[in-house]
Amino acid sequence: MAKQKTFTLDEAQTLVPVLRSLIKRAMDDKGVIEAVEKELLDLKHRILLSGGLFVDIPAVARRRAERDKAFQDIKDTLAEIEAIGVQVKDLDIGLLDFPCAVDDEIVLLCWKYGEEKIEFWHGMEEGFKGRKPIDERILRGKKKEKPN
Repeated sequence: MAKQKTFTLDEAQTLVPVLRSLIKRAMDDKGVIEAVEKELLDLKHRILLSGGLFVDIPAVARRRAERDKAFQDIKDTLAEIEAIGVQVKDLDIGLLDFPCAVDDEIVLLCWKYGEEKIEFWHGMEEGFKGRKPIDERILRGKKKEKPN
């Protein structure tokens, strides 16, 4: 098993601008998927209620293609974020966690879309509701020096 990538607070903070852009793109794509799904469901409902109606097949096909592209774009964006070593926890609110080694334990630096910078952390089992403000332990966390 590969060793988990960890970040110092400074390293994680440096990534926030690019991650903000990536997670926003994925959140927007999720909105496209949800809108198209609602349109298709509404269309199906109207067809059932009316016993059939004229359907603009090319328009429906275009919307389905938009949905499929948005779905693929989300998969690609999430893979890009995870390749950096950052964990996507909630796409609805744009919640990301950065593993961080502190005093020989791994904690998660926690950032949510809309926040200016990383100001919270939580333990591996605590999750978003267990977020605590960054404290001195996190601030002094440094990368361990690799032996020569």
